[in-house]
Order: sequence, then C-alpha cells, then structure tokens
Amino acid sequence: MNLKLAVVGATGLVGQKIVSVLSERKFPYSELLLAASDASAGKQILVNSKSYTLLRMEELVERNPDIALFSAGSGPSLKWAPEITRRNGWVIDNSSAWRMHANVALVVPEINAHTITSSQKIIANPNCSTIQLVMALHALHRKNKIKRLVISTYQSVTGTGAHAVKQLLDERSGKTPLKQVYPHPIDLNILPQVDVFLNDGYTREEHKLMQETRKILESPEIAITATTVRVPVLGGHSESVNVQFEQAISLEEVRNTISESPGCKLLDAPEHSQYPMPLNVQEQDTVFVGRIRSDASAPHSFNLWIVADNLRKGAATNAVQIAEHLVNNWNTI
Repeated sequence: MNLKLAVVGATGLVGQKIVSVLSERKFPYSELLLAASDASAGKQILVNSKSYTLLRMEELVERNPDIALFSAGSGPSLKWAPEITRRNGWVIDNSSAWRMHANVALVVPEINAHTITSSQKIIANPNCSTIQLVMALHALHRKNKIKRLVISTYQSVTGTGAHAVKQLLDERSGKTPLKQVYPHPIDLNILPQVDVFLNDGYTREEHKLMQETRKILESPEIAITATTVRVPVLGGHSESVNVQFEQAISLEEVRNTISESPGCKLLDAPEHSQYPMPLNVQEQDTVFVGRIRSDASAPHSFNLWIVADNLRKGAATNAVQIAEHLVNNWNTI
C-alpha cells in the first residue's frame, strides 16, 4: 500500500515525539509530509538522515494525505481536520478540539478501537492523564463495574510544552525566565492548577479527565472527582487513584487483572521501595501501576498509583497506534 502520512505540528514536543515513534515502530508510509506554523514553513528538518521541508497547511492539504496526525492545538485542528477528511483522508487529533463530540471516536487502541468507523474520519486522541488512567482501569471495569473514582494527578511540565520546560530549567539554574508560562514559579514548587479554572471551581484539565474517562469506558454513570497538579518534573505523569467498585473484589484479583492488561506493568513491592516513578518511565510506552492496597474507609475500594510517559503513551505512541490500527484494517473499517 502506498500511504501518504502527515504530521501537523511536527516541531512541537509531541510532534517531534510522533516523528520519533513512527521511526521506532517502522510505520509503513511511502511519503511523509510535515507541517508546522506559518513562521516555520520552508525550514528543513531531518528525519532518519533525510531532509524534509516544513509545509504550510494549505500546501499539506493539497497533497491529500491518507492519514494526518495532528498535534498543533485546537485551533488548527478545528480549521484543517475537516479539510483533510473532505478529501477522504483520516485525521488523528491530539488536541481537545474533537474529543467530546458525540460522533467522534475517542480512542485508546487497547480498549476501544472498535469505535472507529469510516463514517467519521476524525479520531480523537485522549488527554495524556486520561490515557494512563483508563489503561490501568478498563479491564477491572469490565470485570466489576466501577462506581466511583477520586483522582489526583501530578503532571510533568512537558505536558505544557517546550516553553514550560524552559521556564523550569531557567528557574533551576537561577535565571529569570524570558517567558513565564505558569502564574507562579514551578521549580521547588507545585501548582494545584492545570489549565484554566471554570465556573464550578474545577480546571478544564479536571473536566477533561472526568468526561473523557466516562466516554472511553462507555459508562456515563461513574462518579468521578479530580484534582490536577503541575509538578517540577521533566517527563512522566503520576496519578493517585481511589477506585470503588460496585461489587466485592479481592486485592489479589485487582493485582492480577492489572498485571494481565496489555500495555500495563505491575511494579508493586513497597517492602523493597519498588513502585513507579517518573524517572523510571521516561521513553517507555508501558503504563506502570503500584502501591495497590485496600481502602478500609469505604466498601469495595482500593488505592492505586499510576505512572506513564505523558509524551509517549500519553500522546505520541497512542496516536501512532491508532494509525497502525487504520493501516492494519484499511479495507474493513
């Protein structure tokens, strides 16, 4: 198959990681098209020692990509994704623009690739924190319905982007950041704010986590509350999750179910100080789960600690896996 593949936002943190993951996984494209902002158009970048010219979006659309991986924010996705699908191309979008549209599939391939249909060729890639959460929980939910989730996240500055990384590194080296991405210093600090606050006191990130989890698990009835926190970490999101099930389930069954879930790994030997940490998950596609224990304060409840590389499985790798699913099922979707 001669497949024309595009990456939109190729110079951003996630865009660069997408290009890297495509190479690692030997994605079978015959032609690669790369686009970034108008300011970057015409510049050259190297991919596997080959030079590519960054295109303007108008040029990229005219080239009729078969699949376009978008990581350029909601504005470009809303504007250009429909232009590509009108030409019969597929779009896999990493922004929040399309995630909660009723007719757009919100996909983690290990969980719900079956929701992809040719009647809607825009596919939404979930929020990074949502992906690692549902990866750890979906098999448990199929065995024993989840009743309630209480989630606290500890999110790396890489989730904000390159300017946030620069702010942290500047502060850490004693420099005054040229661009203040966060409302307060981030080094030696934590911020109980990820994205903007909404009228109900929750942040937009907290709403994403709650709404997307229900959509992916196809369970709008799950009660969920979340607090999202930005921490001075250079890669890797962590989550403390309290999960309550509808029915009784043993600690052993919780552990076994997670350990048998594709893409998840149990790292849970607290007596040896072995548990998932951001430092140990970077550049990996696995979702690590540890600190699993019963919660004596509520029936059928457990505490989990979930950590993953937010730029890989939380963004780039998940998007590439969706593209792989399209290629592997090209004639049947």
